Amino acid sequence: MTTSDYATYIAGLPRVLAGAATLFRDERGRILLVEPNYREGWTLPGGTIESDDGESPRQAARRETAEEIGLDLAPGRLLAVDWTRGEARPPIVAYVYDGGVLPQERFDAIRLQEDELLSWKLVDRAGLADHLHGRLGLRVRAALEALDSGEGPAELVDGSPVAG
Repeated sequence: MTTSDYATYIAGLPRVLAGAATLFRDERGRILLVEPNYREGWTLPGGTIESDDGESPRQAARRETAEEIGLDLAPGRLLAVDWTRGEARPPIVAYVYDGGVLPQERFDAIRLQEDELLSWKLVDRAGLADHLHGRLGLRVRAALEALDSGEGPAELVDGSPVAG
């Protein structure tokens, strides 16, 4: 196979988007959520993996957290991986990492990236259903279950656990 043939082959392969997020908690167990300005609803700090730069999911979670909320912290263990099917977009593989329990001083130091975020808040587990909907809500609940059980990471498709 020539270099040109290989390039043509690679160009014809399916594309998958990838993102990584970090799940931070406070000393009372509340979860840090951010409110993007480019879509409705709430989410975890995180974003797109820059695969053209060779960035790994873990590196992306750290970079995105530093960019979005000003906290440059190494992510902990992987809690969940979610394959989400696309309708008007390619599929997305979403990674969720444990950000750990942060003291109040860390939350006081949050500085929002105003180009992307409107606000942030800490939400207790009972309030998550009011803020995180659909696949994202399922993904975060699965990540919390993996965190609580010490098992995992949770393998998900569209937010639901994969049997196996």
